[in-house]
Amino acid sequence: MIQNSIKVERARYNLTQAELAEKVSVSRQTINSIENCKFTPSVELAMKIARVFNTTVDEIFYFPGERGL
Repeated sequence: MIQNSIKVERARYNLTQAELAEKVSVSRQTINSIENCKFTPSVELAMKIARVFNTTVDEIFYFPGERGL
């Protein structure tokens, strides 16, 4: 299962789930589901999220044990 660092990045950027959701045109519930690894986003949505945080998709989304490789 793919994990992510969205919650950490949101804290760094001082964004709520609702604010991030608005920036990437999804619901707050979608962001919550992604953060809790209950939903894997499309490539398009993953790219939009990475763009908000000014980073790459693979810095936000990763497989367990592969962080920092």
